[in-house]
Amino acid sequence: MGRSAVDQKQFKKMTEAPVRPLILKLAVPTTVSMLVTGIYNTADTYFVSQLGKSQSGAVSVVFSLMALIQAIGFTLGMGSGSIISRSLGAKDEDTASHALSTSFFSALGIGGLITVLGLIFIEPIMNMLGSTPTALPYAKLYARYILLGAPIMMGSYVLNNLWRWEGKAVFSMIGIGFGGVLNIFLDPLLINVFDMGVAGAAIATLISQCISFLLLLIPVLLRKNIAKLTIRHFSQSLSFHGNIWFTGLPSLLRQGLASLSTIFLNQQGGDLAGDAALSAMGIFSKVTMLIFCVILGIGQGYQPVLGFNFGAKKWDRMKTAFLFTWIFGTAVMLTFAVPLFLFAPQLMPLFIDDAEVIAIGTRALRLEAFILPLLTVNVMCNMTFQSTGERFKASFLSCLRQGVYFIPLIWILPRIFGISGLEAVYPVCDLLTCLTSLPFALHFLYALSNNKLPSQRESEN
Repeated sequence: MGRSAVDQKQFKKMTEAPVRPLILKLAVPTTVSMLVTGIYNTADTYFVSQLGKSQSGAVSVVFSLMALIQAIGFTLGMGSGSIISRSLGAKDEDTASHALSTSFFSALGIGGLITVLGLIFIEPIMNMLGSTPTALPYAKLYARYILLGAPIMMGSYVLNNLWRWEGKAVFSMIGIGFGGVLNIFLDPLLINVFDMGVAGAAIATLISQCISFLLLLIPVLLRKNIAKLTIRHFSQSLSFHGNIWFTGLPSLLRQGLASLSTIFLNQQGGDLAGDAALSAMGIFSKVTMLIFCVILGIGQGYQPVLGFNFGAKKWDRMKTAFLFTWIFGTAVMLTFAVPLFLFAPQLMPLFIDDAEVIAIGTRALRLEAFILPLLTVNVMCNMTFQSTGERFKASFLSCLRQGVYFIPLIWILPRIFGISGLEAVYPVCDLLTCLTSLPFALHFLYALSNNKLPSQRESEN
């Protein structure tokens, strides 16, 4: 594909601009987008928690369903995004357009199927996700609206990743950010002013997702992106579909296992302390997710830089990007760890006025604070190998925290240590994940220094 087919200015920026300022420039909008997303998810928890433990527990149950929808959307978005970035770095606009169109229309179709099946089997699904009998009516009510928005949510994840991987994260920030802010305002309005309770929180999320989708789609319709979105670019090749899915597999595993781990967490928490544990660990998940959004945003600013330069075979720029993001991300996590440990007892009462819930959540947050600075290495390795198309390494690393380590530990630790074991599960998982990821990070740096990275074609086989 000739160079004239590729946006020259964007190509030059991604492959020639100073690496550190470029990553920071891209990381700011992606971090803002991630934070706003985390904040409006936390807002749902906050406002619903004011209604009671059962309502708060219901949101925690449905969160695992949302994680599953997000898993599929991110799989298609991250899989196509990695292909788009590397293809544009190699000056192949046609492949980038096929990746975008195939993933977008696949997301709409699969999302529609989830809506139909989810609404038909909503009660058994909520029970399977770990709902208690008292939380079940609220969980079903909340889930109905989330299921209606599944196609829109999944389409938004694909478009969000398009803008990130093309290095135009400002469009992502506008779409995701505006929808998130809108959700924060709609939550108290619908829940309290219009007295809609749990349904109000779900409707606020649905409306916000629709607005985000439109804001992400409009610039595509105005042709502000390089890769083209048309039905004629929808690939008929099963191998091309497979390439998208396998490249995005780490996201599917990570998000899918997050959904599964939430189910196990709910089941174990419900057995140990009923709705109090469900509520406490749900709040814990939302607070820590908000912090994770920062390191994920930094990593998402790093990914397109790595992808473009991998396609352009600029190894020195890749090494600089990797080291800078690792060091910077670790420092940022350290700045969050200290206040999280110190102010966890003051943070929990902001969500709910229940002594048992506050005690459980405080202990869990303080344990996690010790591990936060170590999280960067796993995030970096996962994103690096997904960006370069090394799918098996990325897939293995994505399974560690929520799968390989979490699943056995969620059954072992609470049985030995009771509620303290439940509170310690995630910190122990994070420590083990870090220790496992570190050799991969060092080997990647060695390969960069000695020009031993696989080619783009080799990495996809």
